[in-house]
Order: sequence, then structure tokens, then C-alpha cells
Amino acid sequence: MKILVINCGSSSLKFQLIDMDNEDRIVKGNFERIGGKRSNIRLNVRGNKSNVPRIARDFEEAIVSVLNLLQDPNYNIIESLDEITAIGHRIVHGGEYFSDSVLIDDEVIKKISDCTSLAPLHNPSAIAGIEALKGILPNKPMVAVFDTAFHQTLSETAYIYNIPYQYYEKYKIRKYGFHGTSHKFVSKRAAQLDGRDIKDLKIINCHLGQGASICAINSGKSVDTTMGLTPLSGIPMATRSGDIDPSIVTYIMKQENLDSNEMDEILNKRSGAWGISGVSEDYRDIEEAYKMEDKRSILALDSQAYKVAQYIGQYIVTLGGLDILTFTGGVGENGFEARERICKYLEFMGLKLDIEGNRVKGVEKLISAPDSKIKVYVIPTNEELMIAEDTKRIIEAL
Repeated sequence: MKILVINCGSSSLKFQLIDMDNEDRIVKGNFERIGGKRSNIRLNVRGNKSNVPRIARDFEEAIVSVLNLLQDPNYNIIESLDEITAIGHRIVHGGEYFSDSVLIDDEVIKKISDCTSLAPLHNPSAIAGIEALKGILPNKPMVAVFDTAFHQTLSETAYIYNIPYQYYEKYKIRKYGFHGTSHKFVSKRAAQLDGRDIKDLKIINCHLGQGASICAINSGKSVDTTMGLTPLSGIPMATRSGDIDPSIVTYIMKQENLDSNEMDEILNKRSGAWGISGVSEDYRDIEEAYKMEDKRSILALDSQAYKVAQYIGQYIVTLGGLDILTFTGGVGENGFEARERICKYLEFMGLKLDIEGNRVKGVEKLISAPDSKIKVYVIPTNEELMIAEDTKRIIEAL
């Protein structure tokens, strides 16, 4: 069974074709700058990488190019689209409608569209990708896998905001959470690595990258997470502020005579580690500046580690203990310095990092010391495989 995984961003299309008989990734690609003048597909076919120039004025053209590329004999991917059993779509926001992945039909598309105000950059692109594939491959079953679905197990106590209740009733303003597919995959994998039933485990997963969130997982279910109505809240990120005093927003707007769009730009694209360090949006550059003893870079990364550790402590209270701490995402998987900074704050609880064992990048590994009271793992996330697994599960139940 071959599953095509589609992830439509605001101007990009990521895709993977996975053979679910052995969970082998056949091809991985990223179609960049859709709608621009210099479209390009970065392709990885069974480890062989190449750049393929293509023009895509919209998502339909991009989808057609991808499907043609899959059948191109020069790349030896598949001989025919008939080999594709089903298609799994990553959807950023499912609101309160979806607590699990679902087979896509017209009603599902309508509900995804109804959530557009909550994810204005991503949900319309996802719908465009779905509609394009419906037109080209009308008989292929398609499944929607939602970033927010994993967090629909949050209790009302956890998701409600302490603002007038009418705004929840009118606009569904509440905590939704994101990175759900990643948190779900990593927590399942952590239980497998530890040789225990996930129902017996209390896990905190730190998905650290350009976007970052932490999730408290009890018995395999999300009970709290740092991102909220949007992916802006929670811990500081590469360019996003994370949690701040809400009055800062109105204060800066008044002082600088800014409108809401300009303020939104500041909080989402000019804050976080980039805003404090002034060095780069890339954590690797800030780490280099940190080693050069640049004060603002040290402040950016140390303050982030401090706030991540604080949230971990908060979620230990939420869970009533902790069995496993996991790190994933670009920084979580590769930034051994960041992991060390964070874990140092947790030593008082009996968490001990294997300092030498921690100095790894992008590999699955237990990095806590043998006598640590809490196990710590690095687990590279695989959201695409999680999407493919959900797609397989749903179509097999038809």
C-alpha cells in the first residue's frame, strides 16, 4: 500500500510517497515558491537528491507537476498513479470539529473552510490542494489529518481563556494547540523505545524548531500544550514572541502608532530569538554567536531555555509526575547545547543528562544518565509517517 502525503503551506507544497507495507519512504519533495516566478522542487528519491525547476502559478499546477514527476521514468518512483492507494493531507486547523483524522468529503471540506479565520494562511492552501487532487484523481480516497486534533482531549479547564465567555461562544476563542501530529508520533515512539505501554506513561514532549511547543501527554492523550488559539503563544521561538503581558501589545501600538497587522508582524516575524539577538532567524547562527560570547545571543538562548524549563515544571504539576522527557524538531533533534541548557534547570528533580551521550544530532537516542529518575530521549519526528499511518487506518476501516 502506497500513501501519498500532501502538506500545503502558504506558498509551498511538501509531499512524500510512503510504502506502508514496510514504512519505506520512496520519495520526499518540497515544491517551493508556488505562485512566484522561480518555482523549484527539491527532490529526494531514495536518498538521491536533486533540484527540479518547475513553474506553478497555483496549487493545481503544482499538484499536476508533482504527479507527473512521480511517474517520470527518469526518477523511477512509480510507473502509474494507480499504485497510489490513498492520499493523506496535513491540515493545520480543525477547530472543535475534529478530534481525529477523517475521510474527506464535501462536509469535511466545508468545516475546514469554516476554520479559515483561525488559520488564514494555511487552511485555504490545504483546501486548494484537496480540490486539485479531487479533480485529477477523483476515485482516490483522501484523509484529513489535523494538527489540532490530538489536543482535542484537553479539558475545558485547560483550554478555556479567562476572558468574557461570550467570545468563546461567538468566535470559539480557546486554546487549540498545534504540532499535534508530531507530539502524537513522538509520544508513541517514546513508549516503544522504553518498552512500556503508553497508557502507563507520563510524557512531556518538547518540539523545538522555528516554531516550538511543549505538550503534556498522559496515557497517550494530550492534556495541555503551550500553543493556543494560534501558534504564537507559549515558549519563545525563532521569530515569535511566545507568551507576553497582553498589555505590551496595546502599549507598543499606541507608542509606535501601529495598526493590528503591523503589530502582528512584530510578534510573529520580528520577535523571539531573532528579536533579542539581532543576529539571525536561524538558531545555528545564534549558537555560533553564543560561543563568541555575544551578550544578546546569550540572553536570547538562555532566556528561552529558562522558559522551556519553566513550562516543563508546570506540566509536571499538570501530570502529577514525569516518566519521560522527549526532544524533537529541528532544534530539539540537533541542538545538543539547547537540550543541555534546558535539562540543567531540572537536575533538582533527579533528572541527569549523559553529557557525552547528549552530544548527538538527528538520531534517536536515550540521552539521560543511567541513574536519572526521569528518562530523556531524542526522537526525530516523522509527521508524514504519522499522517500515512492515520490514512491507512481510516481507509482500511471503510
